[in-house]
Amino acid sequence: MKQDIDTIIECICQEDLRYHPDAYDFVLEALSFTQKKFRRLKHVTGKELLEGIKEFVMHRFGPMGFSVLRHWGVHSTQDFGHIVFNLVDKKLLTKTDDDRFDDFKDVYDFDHIFNQVYRQRLNKRISRMR
Repeated sequence: MKQDIDTIIECICQEDLRYHPDAYDFVLEALSFTQKKFRRLKHVTGKELLEGIKEFVMHRFGPMGFSVLRHWGVHSTQDFGHIVFNLVDKKLLTKTDDDRFDDFKDVYDFDHIFNQVYRQRLNKRISRMR
């Protein structure tokens, strides 16, 4: 199954050169993380997925999250929408009639969340340790 997913992602990346294959793997992992967070066995909304992605980026990459996303070609929440809908087009994900690409537009600012907010959280943790 993993090989099938890798083959499909490779095909997507040949058709759409904007995003690194790791971005697709990450979105699939973040989806699983988000489903657990919201206690869902199946569907989450675009906004819920973006919330899960935000937490998962911070958890997985810490202060390097912003740089990792940029390396993958992901600069905004809209980019995650493109990735999700590419996965939907290849039948790796499904959508409901209510799911729209616009659900991913301008939901949060990467610099603010992954630089400023992350540093504020880190400073609070450090100050509690003192």
